[in-house]
Amino acid sequence: MNALLNWFSQIGSITKFGLMSIPQRRAAVTATIFGIAGVVAVLVGVLSIAAGFRRVMVNSSSADAAIVLRAGSDSEMVSGFGRYQTRLIADAPGVARNAAGPLASAELFVIINLPKRSTGTDANVPMRGVEGAAVSVRDNLKITEGRMFEWGKNEVIVGAGAAREFSGLEVGGRVQVGRAAWPVVGIFTANGGVAESEVWTDAKVLQAAYNRGDSFQSVYARLESAAAFSKFKDALTANPQLSVKVLRQSEHYAEQSEMLTRLITTLGFLIAFLMAIGAVFGALNTMYSAVAARTREIATLRALGFGSGAVVIALMIESLLLALVGGGAGAGLAYAAFDNFRAATMNWQSFSQVTFAFAVTPQLLVQGVIWATVIGLLGGLLPAIRAARQPIAAALREL
Repeated sequence: MNALLNWFSQIGSITKFGLMSIPQRRAAVTATIFGIAGVVAVLVGVLSIAAGFRRVMVNSSSADAAIVLRAGSDSEMVSGFGRYQTRLIADAPGVARNAAGPLASAELFVIINLPKRSTGTDANVPMRGVEGAAVSVRDNLKITEGRMFEWGKNEVIVGAGAAREFSGLEVGGRVQVGRAAWPVVGIFTANGGVAESEVWTDAKVLQAAYNRGDSFQSVYARLESAAAFSKFKDALTANPQLSVKVLRQSEHYAEQSEMLTRLITTLGFLIAFLMAIGAVFGALNTMYSAVAARTREIATLRALGFGSGAVVIALMIESLLLALVGGGAGAGLAYAAFDNFRAATMNWQSFSQVTFAFAVTPQLLVQGVIWATVIGLLGGLLPAIRAARQPIAAALREL
């Protein structure tokens, strides 16, 4: 027991002397801290893009909601139904009902071009034609400014994200649809979901504007409960009059986000890895300079009975503490700079813009600190081993 306490005391003493010598090495120490902070800030910042995009998709779904596409479709853009088919879907077992009928909305999805507020360049913005049940099918959809569009009229309401990102989408503005300009009469929120990136209007009006006859591309349905999904899906897939792909909304939006989140995550880790190599060399340089400056001190301690193991552990702790300072600084910088930063990006499944906010989550901050820890341990290991292996007599003779 006494030996163990003595060993910890040795580690504490060596670590204390090392930290007290930092002012003499402040240039190298500062460079190392900034290098590690940069790695963490970039990693967390890039991954917050994927986290924010994924959050938008997750917020777009609920456990008791489903979407029906044509069989083989991977997005609404390539799906298609006639009126008769959408009625069969709406009347399927498991669909919730209210006084007005089934809570199912047959919808039309088109792309319009609108200029971005930030750059003035045109971008693809999703425009959705909906039916009366659309509001009941979505969670927490609220008109926050203006009013709902009137059915049968060339009017639109706009998601809050689209209104922030694109020009002309404020209440009183106009949206060019074909040859006509349709007035914006309201702005809505949808719990931060993907619907906030869209422009909505009456499906029948949109069908006429685009000469789509009585066709739709998807059916959104509210189910009696989450457990009713299997009954709903089995009824539709067993119906010989239909050829459909039935998904929970959560599954559909997970598919929609998969390509982009995988790309961003891969790039984020690649960039961070390349930067981390430089940060490790910075940490190596700092710790080697610390060992060089304290060669006689370390040799004296070992001559007095301090173990080589205690020297290694103490130098590793010093390197780790510097890395944690850098990691904490980088995590704080990433949170201040990126959290809730609003942007828009392309959803490659639908080839349209999705507005979202970067999300610096606690998990990302922890991940960044873990990277800093690994950099610190790698940067301190070789110098610590070198310090412990130096011959005591030779080290004492150094000036």
